Amino acid sequence: MNPSMPRIHLASRSPRRRELLTQLGVHFDTLLFRGEARADAETDETPLPDEDPVAYVQRVARAKCEHGWRCVGWRHLRPQPVLSADTTLEFAGEIIGKPADAADAMRILERLSGSTHRVLTAVAVCFESRVETALSVSEVRFARLDPADIRRYVDSGEPMDKAGAYGIQGRAGMFVEHLSGSYSGVMGLPLFETAQLLRRFDHPL
Repeated sequence: MNPSMPRIHLASRSPRRRELLTQLGVHFDTLLFRGEARADAETDETPLPDEDPVAYVQRVARAKCEHGWRCVGWRHLRPQPVLSADTTLEFAGEIIGKPADAADAMRILERLSGSTHRVLTAVAVCFESRVETALSVSEVRFARLDPADIRRYVDSGEPMDKAGAYGIQGRAGMFVEHLSGSYSGVMGLPLFETAQLLRRFDHPL
């Protein structure tokens, strides 16, 4: 690794976000928090009572980013910008996150079948005392799904770590009848908004 090469810390476990950052040509170090997201009060992804979905996703992305910057100091890591993101679905005004289990994934996909939902991805960058965020909003319409297709998809295990119980870049791509917005945003890291945010921190792209 060239020590003079500009890099960022990516505060995410998501392989999809790593792939998308690499697609942008961004060099990064993965910054992992201890335990799962809900296990740490600083990055708890549990929605607040009656929380608006847009406010929720922006709050969580910012909290991850700020906590990531604190971890940089605590762990004596190289001081470089921290980037985090959070993705959630909004359906009928309700926040839909990752499924709790296979039965929950089935219920979520049955609800989304034949309907349009919104995918909200917030991106945050923190460096020293400065934090900035960006938001990507996409509309996705699912075709009417056959129950057998839903069962096969859930049995594949793919839905289990994904907001809304599906990954558009995987087998669930065949469910999507129409997409309006950002494909990469639905994947979990909107490339346009991420690039604009990094440029505001003078990070070369």
